[in-house]
Amino acid sequence: MSEQLSYGTYAAKAAELMAKNAFMTTSYGGKHNTMTIGWGTVGIVWQKPIFIALVRQSRFTKGLVEKSGEYTVTFPLADMKEALAFCGANSGRDMDKLAAAKLSVKPGQAQGTPIIDIPGLQLECKVVYRQTMDPAALNADYNAKMYPGGDYHTLYYGEIVAAYITK
Repeated sequence: MSEQLSYGTYAAKAAELMAKNAFMTTSYGGKHNTMTIGWGTVGIVWQKPIFIALVRQSRFTKGLVEKSGEYTVTFPLADMKEALAFCGANSGRDMDKLAAAKLSVKPGQAQGTPIIDIPGLQLECKVVYRQTMDPAALNADYNAKMYPGGDYHTLYYGEIVAAYITK
């Protein structure tokens, strides 16, 4: 059961919930993976609702998003600190991270890309633009603090094709 949401409603809710982190999930070739995101934003770009997700170059999820061109973002409505911490600290490259975190997925309503099967705000996104960060364009203080090892992000601009609350 789900409740479809308008842009104004889900944009405000996503901004509120982003501080508590979210799951970014994708799938390609039968392999599902999720990761924890703490950075992202909702806005209007190219006259479309967009969620911008930041994914580090080293992340297993990056390769799956590159191949699938789709991702979902699940903002939990209940406390999921343990699962979020686990998914942020472990890679799906060498394990079934979803099973290890005791999370299950189900197909999204619009694209079929999996969503985390929990009560949450669900955004289904289709990648319309990607941009690898240019370290020379980043403020030197941010660069030193956030990227001491040089593991920069790719920014994925995902057109939000569906937004809803799952119970």
